Amino acid sequence: MKLFKEFRRQEVLVLLYRIFLAYFFYQIARLLFWYFNRDLIKIDSVSDYFSLSFHGIAFDTTAILYVNALFILLSIIPIVINTKKVYQKVLFWLYFITNGIAYAMNFGDMVYFKFSQMRLTSAALQVAQHENNIFKVFTSSIVQNPFVLIWFVVLMWLWVFLYKRVKVEENKPVKLIPYFIWSILTLCITAVLAVGGIRGDFKHSTRPINLVDANRFVKLPSQGNMVLNSTFSFFRTLNTNNFKEVHFVDEKFIDQNIQPYKEYDRKVANKPNIVIFIVESFGREYSGAFNKDKNIKDYVSYTPFIDSLANESLIFPNTFANGRQSIHGMSSVLAGIPSLTDAFTSSPYSNQKIQSIVSVCNEMGYDTSFYHGAPNGSMGFLGFGNILGFKHYFGKTEYNNDADFDGIWAIWDEPFLQYFAKNVGKTQPFMTTVFTASSHHPFKIPEKYNGKFKKGKSQMHEPIQYTDYSIKKYFETAKKQPWYNNTIFVFTGDHTNEIYYPEYDKAMNRFAVPLIFYSPNPEYKLKGVNQELTQQIDIYPTLADLIGYNKKIRSWGRSLVSEKQYSPIIANSDGTVEQFIIGNYIYRFDGKEIIGIFDKTDLGLEKNLMDQLKNNTEVQKGKQIAKAWYQDYMNRVINRKMY
Repeated sequence: MKLFKEFRRQEVLVLLYRIFLAYFFYQIARLLFWYFNRDLIKIDSVSDYFSLSFHGIAFDTTAILYVNALFILLSIIPIVINTKKVYQKVLFWLYFITNGIAYAMNFGDMVYFKFSQMRLTSAALQVAQHENNIFKVFTSSIVQNPFVLIWFVVLMWLWVFLYKRVKVEENKPVKLIPYFIWSILTLCITAVLAVGGIRGDFKHSTRPINLVDANRFVKLPSQGNMVLNSTFSFFRTLNTNNFKEVHFVDEKFIDQNIQPYKEYDRKVANKPNIVIFIVESFGREYSGAFNKDKNIKDYVSYTPFIDSLANESLIFPNTFANGRQSIHGMSSVLAGIPSLTDAFTSSPYSNQKIQSIVSVCNEMGYDTSFYHGAPNGSMGFLGFGNILGFKHYFGKTEYNNDADFDGIWAIWDEPFLQYFAKNVGKTQPFMTTVFTASSHHPFKIPEKYNGKFKKGKSQMHEPIQYTDYSIKKYFETAKKQPWYNNTIFVFTGDHTNEIYYPEYDKAMNRFAVPLIFYSPNPEYKLKGVNQELTQQIDIYPTLADLIGYNKKIRSWGRSLVSEKQYSPIIANSDGTVEQFIIGNYIYRFDGKEIIGIFDKTDLGLEKNLMDQLKNNTEVQKGKQIAKAWYQDYMNRVINRKMY
């Protein structure tokens, strides 16, 4: 038993206590995360909440072990001085610096989740690297959400207090050989447990747990975000590449059912100009023209001008975004490339030759340009615009008047759209895209307009009215330009933003954006309401068709104005699994298998029909089509066949 005396019992127990504290505070963060986002994550009962929290322990374990690996090692490594006060002080600072940073991710996500509707991932780094205003965004977020910061400070203080309540008393080993033997055994056992904890289990046959695994324990897809924690989702997606070739079907099936190439034969005598508006955060929820048949109680529209324009346009009230961030919107709208779990634009494969509405217009002799009032390079637009082949880029630098800068993101929409209206059209025909900026966090408008717009029920309601007003003023100027009458205008949102009406709480409706085609030239017959399911990636083939491009178009979308009909396959991702609307059903796909099937009217994804539809012929074909679409996407992206 003398040998056992040198077992470092005190140090091991204190280490376990300190790791337990991390578990305890991660559960508190989970509760707060749900509380601040309870309108987006529906939980029916206390027992459901505890079930989600229990399953979250596995994901917390991985996160805690990632963050505390060095702390654990230094706590039990046999160097004799471990119990000395100075050494314990070093451990204290290591523990709270690493855990403090990691814990803060979860509190940042309490705010960020409202916009991204997915847990924080390393994709945020790709967004941040193009911005020089991160500190301003951070401080404005704190000002607008002070309780998140207060909770973080209080909980960190409590964590420090509890940590200090249990101390390691200084103890010098008497017999070094037993001391080292026990320490090595402890290290080995700890290493084995750590490997299992980081992987999620000890089974050799299973992969390490990933974001998609959170969906195994939920009733609704959105609840997967409750099982996860932001530290896990961030670290697990660092240096990941989910772009992998798969093989489910033969190429003949893809050619017949996915039809990755479309061809149209429209004859156009006078090439129209093209103006594409990608409106920041323009969710379908905000516009009355797209909610006439939704029967939403006490509905209020916040886009009076867009509503009036829609009455003179061809509109699609059942349009979905193909991504979750601004850069995803750019690739979807202009190049017909949706973003799945990993975004194409931040992948190793984004820098390749891509057929797009830009390349098509360049080929047909158009002058092509891109406008965005932010500092040049913001959001990655300049880099991706160069890949697409825009001949000109106009940003904050070219605008050259910082008096109109909003202080955080970009030139205010109204003056920048005036600049846009007057600057384009020097060469015709032209194709131009403008990406607006003001309808965005921190939800401000120019001081001179304070009181002009109704506050509404959400922070987004006032700035979206300002952007709508800015578009109205743009048209007043554009109508005076010589190019106006022979121009086709397109309006859509890059992604959605804050939600107020329960209809748009539904999982699929978090991708609900408007789509408008307008032209003052009646020759293009862009009038009416089309209730078909549509998506952002339909815009590029539609425009290619309208300008008379008669060669093959590489696109998973389809022209919305052609008599030649292709069946729609709506595709996007909630950040953990891919989602397809095919025929009468919604399919959720994890990269290997279909894990959920829902009626296409079940936009909240509330009733999984997998078991009931096992022998349904349409569903069997739909599952094949979803897998075939994914196979073709991966093949084309990885093997650089995007042209």
